[in-house]
Amino acid sequence: MLGLYVHIPFCDGKCPYCDFYSRPGDEEVKEAYTRSLEARLAQWGERLQKEGVPTQVDTLYFGGGTPNLLGASRLARLIAAARRNFALCDVEITVEVNPSTRLDEFFREIFAAGANRLSIGLQSAHEQELQALGRRHTARQAAETVEAARRAGFSNLSLDLMLAIPGQTMQSALSSVAFCRELGVPHVSAYLLKVEQGTPFWERREALNLPDEDETADRYLAVCEALEQSGLKQYEISNFAVPGKESRHNLKYWHGEEYLGLGPGAHSFVEGKRFYFPRDLSGFLQGAPPVADGEGGTLEEALLLRLRLTEGITREMLLPFGEKGEAAFLWMEKKSRPYRAAGLLQREPGRIALTPKGFLVSNELIAELLPK
Repeated sequence: MLGLYVHIPFCDGKCPYCDFYSRPGDEEVKEAYTRSLEARLAQWGERLQKEGVPTQVDTLYFGGGTPNLLGASRLARLIAAARRNFALCDVEITVEVNPSTRLDEFFREIFAAGANRLSIGLQSAHEQELQALGRRHTARQAAETVEAARRAGFSNLSLDLMLAIPGQTMQSALSSVAFCRELGVPHVSAYLLKVEQGTPFWERREALNLPDEDETADRYLAVCEALEQSGLKQYEISNFAVPGKESRHNLKYWHGEEYLGLGPGAHSFVEGKRFYFPRDLSGFLQGAPPVADGEGGTLEEALLLRLRLTEGITREMLLPFGEKGEAAFLWMEKKSRPYRAAGLLQREPGRIALTPKGFLVSNELIAELLPK
């Protein structure tokens, strides 16, 4: 099954930490962009069919930017275009939204069009922290957004939280977790803030009131434990869900499955090839093609991606790589011994996985584990 990702680049204001491609857009530009996406969906559906690539799709994800700014009718048109050009099968259709008090009708329309999952950008349940992040909603508005989504028929809801942000304390981080628990959502994404080059946060990074490495580690581990205790099991470095409510679309990335991304900045992995569209809305509207980004599906890539998951690496999943896969697993078993003793890894017969403590140093740890 193929995954579809559609990037909606429009935003009503750039948050100072955000490195995603986004820009303002008036109604004329939004309409032109929707027509362009409809055309691209038709072109890619026809192209993949001619090349003999299966066009069965089981996940469709609208990310941003702020997808709800495109409007419900345009999102409904894009869902319809996906249905016309691909074979949607038991499909999970996710729409990212920012909290607002004016989403009741929007939710009703996109639910009627087939959307069945929402990812809501809460980030924090504290007004001071939201202001520091440049967010334009309140915690109360986030709660009202969840309530409105449920009234429209949505039950598969996710809330985003950010950790190690300016002014955050251990107490405020855990109270944001409690806020999510009280709302009863089945999925939470809890990300550590990364200060990216080119953002306003990067320009004033020395003045930000950020926790040090030890405080960040303690906060992450405490949030992981609190989410687990609330019934949301960790399944990836930053993601927690009631069993059965994991993000099927995002799991495609980490399982090394194929997906087609459309829109400026969107990446794809189809037929073993990786490619992306440049971060240029004007170019996309003018029909600019994607840029090749090399081969995908390699053994090294599979190891890198799978170790982001709590399920980790299994001997069985490496069988398609033959002798190289077996040799890699044996190498990693040997290299993992000191890290297991330090509580960074767990190992069972035929399986190696990082612990929450190991996720904190995952980049360095995975580099040590990978076969040289």
